[in-house]
Amino acid sequence: MPALAILSVVLEQTVQWKYGTAGTIGLLLLTVGIRSRRPTLSSAGAVILALLVTGPALSS
Repeated sequence: MPALAILSVVLEQTVQWKYGTAGTIGLLLLTVGIRSRRPTLSSAGAVILALLVTGPALSS
């Protein structure tokens, strides 16, 4: 279990570094949506992360 917590912190820091505040909010929405079983929150987080990841590819 501690390894999962460490992995979660590393993932959050990587998203924060690469995608900024919007990435952190997207990851937070996705995580909260999955844990609370609310598909609206998890879908919103997934869409935010997808737009951040594919944004540079779409603008070219």
